[in-house]
Amino acid sequence: MNASESASVQAAAEGLERLRSARPDRSMRADARRNYERLLAAASAAFAERGGDDVSLEEIARRAGVGIGTLYRHFPTRPALFEAVYRDQVEALGTLAGKLLAAESPGAALAEWVRALVDFSITKRGLTRELLTDSPFLPACKMVLGESSNALLERAQRAGEARGDVTGSDLYRMAHGLVTAADFGAGEPGLLDRMVSVVLAGLLTHPPGGEQAGP
Repeated sequence: MNASESASVQAAAEGLERLRSARPDRSMRADARRNYERLLAAASAAFAERGGDDVSLEEIARRAGVGIGTLYRHFPTRPALFEAVYRDQVEALGTLAGKLLAAESPGAALAEWVRALVDFSITKRGLTRELLTDSPFLPACKMVLGESSNALLERAQRAGEARGDVTGSDLYRMAHGLVTAADFGAGEPGLLDRMVSVVLAGLLTHPPGGEQAGP
């Protein structure tokens, strides 16, 4: 691990710890924590299906099997729920990145990371507009996503398994762009997976199937 990769790993870990230490459910009773986690899971699933703009809080409460009053006790406002979902998913990505950095194949780990970023981009459609720009968690979220991308990409590049003219920021932009493009072909089976495979064939020097990447 070179100095740049090491710095990215450390920064991502610091951002992840900042998110974990601020989780409100850390001090909740077991029943309240279960309701909190069920609400987050229900909201994440609903947002992935239809985006944040088209899902009511009442529907999320029904999906979670709790009353609307329970939802409002945990999330007094709609942006508060959106922020919690966003933060929870970034925390999960940070945990995944830590595991992928120890994977045997840097290229395969990078491919899994790109697919995870695509899945994250699907869920966060419509969330970013609702998030408060002055949220204290956004800088930590950006740190986890950005530095994890940098570390996984640099590891694959150092192993000769990814093209060298790509940056960590490019990965995030590509994931977002793929989801946006797939929305225009909604209803076409396998469209997003096919486009992700094309991008990975260009990113990795030895992608599945034997296609050769660019420079």
